[in-house]
Amino acid sequence: HSPDARNAQLYSILSAEFPDRASMMEVRLQAQEDEITLLKASLADALRRIRLHDQLLPLLKQQLIAVCMHEWLGNCIHLCGLYYVDTEGLLLEAEADSFSGESGKAEETHTLPSLTAVTTQSHGSLFPQAAAASLEQWENNATLLLLSCVRLPGQSIKMFIRGRPITMYIPSNIQNYEDLKMEPPSERLQLDWVYGYRGRDCRANLYFLPTGEAVYFIACVIVLYHINNRTQRHYRKHTDCVRCLTLHPDKVRVASGQTAGVDKDGKPLQPCVLIWDSTSLVTLQQIGLGTFQRGVGSVAFSFADSGAFLCVIDDSNEHMLSVWDCNKCIKYAEVKSTNEAVFAVEFNPSDSTNIITCGKSHVYFWTLNAGQFTKKQGIFGKYKKPKFIQCFVFSLTGDVLTGDSEGNIMTWGKSAADIKTLGKGAKETLQITRQTRAHEGSVFTLCTLQGGALLSGGGKDRKIIRWSADLAPERECEIPEKFGAVRTIADVDGEELLVGTTRNAILRGTFSDGFVAIVQGHVDEMWGLATHPSQNIFLTCGHDRQVCLWKTEEHKLDWCISLEEYGLCADFCPNGSVVSVGLSTGRWMVLDLLTMEVVSESIDGNEQLSVMRYSPDGSFLAVGSHDNFIYIYNVTESGRRYSRFGKCNGHSSFITHLDWSKDGKYIMSNSGDYEILYWDIAAGCKLLRNRFESKDREWASYTCVLGFHVMGVWLEGSDGTDINALCRSHSERMVAVADDFCKVHLFQYPCPKPKAPSHKYEGHGSHVTNVCFTHSDSHLLSMGGKDTCILQWKVVGGGAVDSRERLASTSSASTSSPDHGCRLSLASALPLPRPLRTQHVEETAIFTLRLHSSLFV
Repeated sequence: HSPDARNAQLYSILSAEFPDRASMMEVRLQAQEDEITLLKASLADALRRIRLHDQLLPLLKQQLIAVCMHEWLGNCIHLCGLYYVDTEGLLLEAEADSFSGESGKAEETHTLPSLTAVTTQSHGSLFPQAAAASLEQWENNATLLLLSCVRLPGQSIKMFIRGRPITMYIPSNIQNYEDLKMEPPSERLQLDWVYGYRGRDCRANLYFLPTGEAVYFIACVIVLYHINNRTQRHYRKHTDCVRCLTLHPDKVRVASGQTAGVDKDGKPLQPCVLIWDSTSLVTLQQIGLGTFQRGVGSVAFSFADSGAFLCVIDDSNEHMLSVWDCNKCIKYAEVKSTNEAVFAVEFNPSDSTNIITCGKSHVYFWTLNAGQFTKKQGIFGKYKKPKFIQCFVFSLTGDVLTGDSEGNIMTWGKSAADIKTLGKGAKETLQITRQTRAHEGSVFTLCTLQGGALLSGGGKDRKIIRWSADLAPERECEIPEKFGAVRTIADVDGEELLVGTTRNAILRGTFSDGFVAIVQGHVDEMWGLATHPSQNIFLTCGHDRQVCLWKTEEHKLDWCISLEEYGLCADFCPNGSVVSVGLSTGRWMVLDLLTMEVVSESIDGNEQLSVMRYSPDGSFLAVGSHDNFIYIYNVTESGRRYSRFGKCNGHSSFITHLDWSKDGKYIMSNSGDYEILYWDIAAGCKLLRNRFESKDREWASYTCVLGFHVMGVWLEGSDGTDINALCRSHSERMVAVADDFCKVHLFQYPCPKPKAPSHKYEGHGSHVTNVCFTHSDSHLLSMGGKDTCILQWKVVGGGAVDSRERLASTSSASTSSPDHGCRLSLASALPLPRPLRTQHVEETAIFTLRLHSSLFV
């Protein structure tokens, strides 16, 4: 090779690898930034706890010693006797005659490691008698410990996330935490409806079946939507996002390819192509598992031999082109295609040995002979070479028609070799025989009709044009701007068409009557989700600046408005007439559901809002922000007037979730540094220092991902961001969880123990950002992030066991799943057998009187 050729080859390799390396560096940089943010938040939290400890220590000494010691000491010594730990760490029993105190004796003072002084009062004959000299000798040699065989108030559990302990107090109605039985809920989920369509970045992914169904995909689900009956069926065998789709010549079988994806540990998964029956939804063949890299970009069946072969192009740097025997599931041939992006591949309908691919700056004509490929590149000659060849079809005469980014339709035909241009010995080539100006901007799709007519779909001009067999324009129409450009076209009956658009909509119509949307969805990452308190409707918002209201029974979009900023969170007022939406700039607005007008608007800080939550009676609105504050507003005039009531100041990181108590007086909140705080709103947004007091409080909703009642939803080794959202059902029987691994989980509620079992559901192709039950708990809504998909699940099954009865259950049997768990530390009082003269303290469950400030802050 010449130096120029070697340099060009090296540049090609580097340019192909550079995006991957840059992407890896960006991921590492983001991870480091997240870690720095967490460390800063942890440091601030530690300093705050130290200050609070210094302030509360004198008060804690007085209250705890005067009350707890007074009540516990006498009873526990009466029941269990007094033990102490010697300097070697051994647990020893005190002899009864070691004390010589008298009934009604004055105060005794003992020194403990964590308190400078502990003052107790005698309890008559219950307190063992001890001489002052004996006590002094004990203090010099050991640390006093108190053990009880009865359950002590203040029992708590510590959960560790990224090494940080999170203390949670066990409610009073739990008599024996260790024997709580964790089972999966009796309810289950069935996929009821899929909202959305992936047209933004995929091509040729909409087909019409003889059954009257349109087949298309979004996320990991392939949808079969009956356009007249308005029903859906779902093919759900893919394990990651579906990227491509093609229809077999028999109009029954379908081939679909997916991306590789990664598992929860970041390891790449193997992509494949599935061939399945569109009538029974049964998988017939699995093609190429472990062969394709990154994913499958394009697939096509052969036509001349009734679909005996399948052509696949993967997403590797070389975009490997392979041909597979569909019946034997074996690879027949393979070749490196190009380092440039490939948009489409098709067999010649009259000759299965001829294959065409097109994409960035190329159109290639492949010939397959005895398992070997030969390639010819399309020569543009005197015509301007476009940057992208977007699509192509075969005409009835055997010519190839391509649509490009210049808005032209090129007709390619066989011609004798141009010796002057290509040199002596050049063979027959495919060259452009005609150029037809079709659209302003790109030609995104071409579709042939029976009789030889052609349909083309434009990008910038959003036009659909019907052409005669000799490429004379016959009819045209323009789709509304709000739906975006034409991405793909499917013929229904020669007159009626289905049109997929770049803004994730599917339109149905004709040239005469125009087009209406039958499928709509978001076009960018979604986060905000709220269900109506009494109607079967829900609201979504996201990074596409759209706020959409959906009807769950009709399975359709009711209305949609566009904003100037991202919508990230939302909540309905309890009266159901308005909904508040939090935006990315700290601004929030209140919309009237009927008129879609903004009835109120305000701004809190200059950072994004993460939570909007009305109190149960609708008299307050809590706004959680990334500036670490919770803003509280008085709500009047049926949710149309808002005035600032106060601000909750105490979190050391951004607010992630919050819930109101059932009486509307208190708030429980979570933050980005895994903190649980409680607030007395009625007392002026006061931070409750003693979290123990909130252990029995009942909450109107439960969306906080950290809390005793939902502790079992966390996976072992979670980093604190693995769960994006959760929602308790209104019946308080189950809790749905949205995680970072594309899964929706359904747990029983409450689930306060590690390794709580759950039902898992797949369908999303990206992190699940939010979940929410409808007002009657008949359905659950889940939304994906990057997959722009909304899944509506039907809740089936279920009994009538109340959550309070379940929580108080002390059944000894416990079923668990190895997939879930968290590191826990139980601080409880357990019976200690006598005598224990040589057993190490760390081998025995004990409740120590040492006071840790983290238990009370």
